[in-house]
This record gives sequence, structure tokens and C-alpha cells, in this order.
Amino acid sequence: MKAGTAQKISNAILSCIAGFASFVFSLIALLYLTEFDEKIVAAVVAGAFCLLISYVASERPNSESARALAALGDRLLAVEDGDLVSPAPDSVRRTMPKLAAAVDALFTEVRSSIANAHALGMYDPVTSLPNRLHFRSEADKLLGEAAEGTSAAMLFVDLDRFKMVNDSLGHARGDQLLIMVANRLRVVVNAEFDGSARSRPLVARLAGDEFTIFFPEIVSVAEIERIARRIVAAISESFELSSHSIDIGASVGLAVAPDHGTSVESLMRAADIAMYRAKSAGGGQYWQFNATLAAEHQEQIDTEKALTEALQRDEFVLAFQPQMSLVTGELCGAEALLRWNHPRDGMRFPASFIPVAERTGLIAEIGEWVVSEVAGTLSAWRASGFGDRLSFNISPRQVERPDFLFRLRQTFADAEVPLSMIELEFTESAAMQVSEAILEDIAGLRAQGARIAIDDFGTGYSNIARLRTMPLDRVKLDPSFIVDIENDEKARVIVQALIQLIRGVGCEVVAEAVETVAQADILRAMGCDTVQGFIFAPAMFEEEFLAWTASGRRADKSVA
Repeated sequence: MKAGTAQKISNAILSCIAGFASFVFSLIALLYLTEFDEKIVAAVVAGAFCLLISYVASERPNSESARALAALGDRLLAVEDGDLVSPAPDSVRRTMPKLAAAVDALFTEVRSSIANAHALGMYDPVTSLPNRLHFRSEADKLLGEAAEGTSAAMLFVDLDRFKMVNDSLGHARGDQLLIMVANRLRVVVNAEFDGSARSRPLVARLAGDEFTIFFPEIVSVAEIERIARRIVAAISESFELSSHSIDIGASVGLAVAPDHGTSVESLMRAADIAMYRAKSAGGGQYWQFNATLAAEHQEQIDTEKALTEALQRDEFVLAFQPQMSLVTGELCGAEALLRWNHPRDGMRFPASFIPVAERTGLIAEIGEWVVSEVAGTLSAWRASGFGDRLSFNISPRQVERPDFLFRLRQTFADAEVPLSMIELEFTESAAMQVSEAILEDIAGLRAQGARIAIDDFGTGYSNIARLRTMPLDRVKLDPSFIVDIENDEKARVIVQALIQLIRGVGCEVVAEAVETVAQADILRAMGCDTVQGFIFAPAMFEEEFLAWTASGRRADKSVA
């Protein structure tokens, strides 16, 4: 092969290398993000160049340059065995020095790109902590290398009220806060293990506002409890963020190996369960996994499975509790209450299964069953002369469905039940968080005759301005306010203030769980409109409820 021809071939390959380099580096990043092995990356690169080199060598198989290119092809194929270090062959360096230099430079860039892609795939880009993938891999490795009899620990850290920061200040500020949280976690861990001969803990960000810390070797559970308390205290201190003083908190779950699990997966699950208990207890605290939590978690799993089957087996029923007017003393409606006729446990109340249904999303299907059942019940009652209003709860998950109100209207229209016979009860938090568009839909429903109520008022985070502008008819006081009004002056002051507030925005007041005559008399004097509770009647199933209301009406007529 002539020198001029060899130079042209060398220049062509150099041009190919230059043009192909950006593609190669993008390919490396893409394959790493999809968790491909680096040998696959290298093989793709080598294969692409070998195609070109094989073509050129086949044109001049006996020339020195062709032999050099064949050697280069062999070098590139060695990449499949993981060789990203060896330089270009000497024959290429003698005949085509620029090409040899370019190939060496290319492999240097490939190694650098693989390293960068490796970091990109293994570390969280916001906090620079190991991500979930890296954490699981390293924790597995550390746990496997631990000496027999060694105890390890896992901490799950979930930030309290972080969503409020994102919503009010934006995600960019939220990311800054996550960086500050990560730094505080590092400080706590480093302070505990600075200079220690033991394996250092592994701190990671799993996702969102969730962090985790794995301790491959611990001296005692008391040591990890002390660290958990320090983390709670550190995160509870205010963060200064863009001239804002941000107060959040942390709910921390703690699990210990081998007591609570012998694998990373089981430890993470146990710590996660403990963290949720800490959060449900109010947040800003740590909780250690234990046998009671394990049993409760298993019960929740069993309940979730049974709830799915309950819908299929038609195990749900409605009970009805009368609502009495404190002004007239007459029946003014009733509330439909959900019950689960469990095949093993018997009749179960909502508190034992609604939280599980809410968390899993099954509440939307259960809510649809309630709407359909109420429509069918009122249709039958209306035919027999019943004309009172029936209220029932609406889950936040139902409201989130864009077609919910349309389907509700259609269900009652199909049952030939006017909307004036129903009252929709929304939880306080759901009522405060729904969008303006949903509020308009609710107002339209109200304009068609339905009544709108807020349930368990006083326990959430009410926006008084929203309360004033909502399409609203009645507000139901949370039962916790009623229980002490006979004996506690402060309780009476709070209830009186709530009643004045509710009446001030033009709504009726309903008190639930009224158990004594004294409670009813106090509420009447305070201006409460309606009550329900055992003082008048418990919740009853349909046949008993209809008999009770019929006897009440007969008694009223006889008195008249």
C-alpha cells in the first residue's frame, strides 16, 4: 500500500473517530443509566470500529498498513474481555502514528466516560449521596463481609412537612433543603464514627425526602438509639433557606440485624415499618421495630388482601345513625356508616380497615360501592315514603378521580333519587386541599340540591378563608371536642368558639358522639343545630332503622 494511500486511510479513520466519539460517550451514559454492564458498552464501541477496520484491511490484505489495521482490530476486540488499558499495537504506531495516538486518546476518553457514567448511575445528583441502587449493592456487600456474631443496624429517615416546602418555595429550594439535610446527616454520623476502627456507616438518599443509613457494625442498640435521637434533634433545628427560616422534622425508623432481619431487604422493610409508626405518632421522633409492629404490619397485609376479596364477595354493609334536630327534637336525617361483615372476625368498624384502604387505593372502589348502595337504598326508601336526607363520607381518593362527580350524578339519576336527598361529607383536610376546579364542580352539585358537609372539623389544618368561600352547608365537630364538655371549662370554651365560627360563615353545626343528656343540653345552649349519638340512637342496620324511624313518626302523630 502506498504511503499516500495509507495516509488517506489513516485520515479517514481519524475522521471516523472524531465523528463517532460523541456518539460513543452518549451511548456509554445511556447504557449505564439503563444498568448495562460496561463490557457491553466496550463491545459496542469495539464492534463499530472493527467494522470499518475490517473493511479497509480487506481492500489491501497483504500490505503492512493492512496488517497493522488487522492488529488494531484484534486490539479492539480485546475490549470484550475488559481490556480498556492496553495501547494501540506497535505496528499501528509505526505506520500510522496519528491513528495510534487517536486510538489511545479514544480509550482514555472511554475510560473517563465509563467512570463518569458509573458515578451518574450510582449517586444521587442532588445530594451526592449513594442512590438506592448503590446503597443496596454496598449494604449487601458490607453485610456479607460482617464477622459472625456482629450486629448491624438500619435507619430510615423520612422528612416531616417537606412537601410544604416544595409547594410554597418551589422544587429548586426543596433541593437546596435536601442538600442541607444530607450535610447534617453526614455531620451526625461522622461525629459518632470519627477515628473509629469499625466500618463506617453508609448514608444514602433513596428517593424524594427519604434517606437511609446502614451501620455494618454496632456495639449496642443503645448506641443506635442515641444516633437516632441526634438525627431527630439535628433535623428539627431550623434551616435558613433564601431568607426563610424553615422548620421541618424527621421521622426515623430503626431496625437491627439479626433480630429484625438478616438481609438488607428485610432490614429496610423493618426500618420502613418503624418509620411509618414514628410518623403516624406525630413525627419528630424515632421508633424501633418490634414484634408488635411486625404483627400489625402482617395484619395490614392480610387486611389489604381480604379487602380486595370483600368487594368481590359483597361483604360490606351500611348501618344508619339518626340525626336529631336540637331545635325541633325531630329526626332530620341520618348518616350511612360503612361496616365490614368479615367472615372470620365478624362485624368490623371503619377504623380497623379504612386506613389500609386509603393507603392502598382500594378506598376508591369501596367508595363507589357506597355511592351505589346509598342510591339503591334511597330509591327503595323513597318509594315507601321516606323523604329525609342521607349523608355519607367521600374519600379524598374519590375526589381525585376526574369523573367522580359525573359518575355520582349519573348513579343517583339512574336510581331516580333527587340530589336533594343526599349530603356529601368531606374530611377537613380534603376540603381544604381540593382544587378550584373541583370546588366549582361541588358548587354545581350543591346548586342541584345536594348538601355539602365537612366531617371531623377541628383536627386538621383549616384555612378559614377557604371555609368562608367553600360551597358548604354543615360542619360536623370532631367527637374529641364533645367528650369533655360536661366537666372541662376549657373544652366548653373551645366548642363555643367553634360553633360561633361555623355559624358565622353561614353553616349549620352538627355534633357527633353525643352520649349524655347533659352534653346535649350544653350543645343546645351553645347554639348547636343537630346531634347524633347514643343519647338518641345507635347506628342500626336497615330493617331496624326503618322500624325505629316508623315508630318515632307514629309517636309524633299520636302526640299531635
